[in-house]
Amino acid sequence: MITLEHVTKLYGSVIGVNDVTVALGAGAHGLLGPNGAGKTTFLGLVTGQLRPTLGTVRVFGEQPFGNPRVLRRIGYCPAADLLDRTVTPRAWVRYLVRLAGFSAAAAAARADHALEQVGLTAAARRPLVTLSKGMRQRAKLAGAIAHDPDLVVLDEPFNGLDPVARHDLVALVRSWATARSLIVASHLLHEVESLDAGLAVILGGRLVASGGAAEIRGLVDALPGEVTIRCAEPRQFAELAFRIGGVEGVRIEGDAVIVATHRPVAFVEQAAVRALDEGLHLGEVVPADRSLEGIFGQLVRLHRGVKA
Repeated sequence: MITLEHVTKLYGSVIGVNDVTVALGAGAHGLLGPNGAGKTTFLGLVTGQLRPTLGTVRVFGEQPFGNPRVLRRIGYCPAADLLDRTVTPRAWVRYLVRLAGFSAAAAAARADHALEQVGLTAAARRPLVTLSKGMRQRAKLAGAIAHDPDLVVLDEPFNGLDPVARHDLVALVRSWATARSLIVASHLLHEVESLDAGLAVILGGRLVASGGAAEIRGLVDALPGEVTIRCAEPRQFAELAFRIGGVEGVRIEGDAVIVATHRPVAFVEQAAVRALDEGLHLGEVVPADRSLEGIFGQLVRLHRGVKA
């Protein structure tokens, strides 16, 4: 569905994305990365808003930039808030559907249906300035799906929402994944984890990992994991950790000793016995976080040059 081959986008001397090559098939995809990682630039290239400085972008087999055939098949929900607060959700969504090539009557019907889908019928004729952040987000989501696109691209769609609104909109987006392809960009992994999506991690403008959750877990499993041990004698325990063997690195943070090792279970078993023999007092042992959130955090640390 989407291919990028050695794509770089420059803003003057600033790099937006750097030599990205990736292929995304139909289905749901989560684009993960901290703020400033290059996610919005990546989406701008996919949705035809940006032309690559180097490399090629293909969506549905065609270049998306300036290509109405491709753009009609894409629905886009930007991260930025809607600028014109005087319009109503209904007028805004009708306008977007008209841009996709539908008649005025068809646009009105599609706008009303989309606003009903996102639960905004009652507020459809109120100016955006009178609506809450969550309601304005719903209006943007309605605009993204009203023309029934094949691909829906959502840039930080849940940012700034209260927990109730976030829960409702995550459930709504999850339901869309059964009928169309999605790309959901977020800096919070748990927002896309429930979509059963393929994952792509972008950091510093580079794509550092992509694939299913199991593939990314496998990538990180090849890295040493961290075990945190709280101890009354952290310096003595750090010296003991190195003597045990199989340790990639040790650092001390207060009363905590963080040990990087490929064999965390075996290390803890040996460390407990050796610490007892040497009269060291261990208070708490916290294993490495092997959840997807933990894996994402470890990829971020790896990219920044921190080993484990």
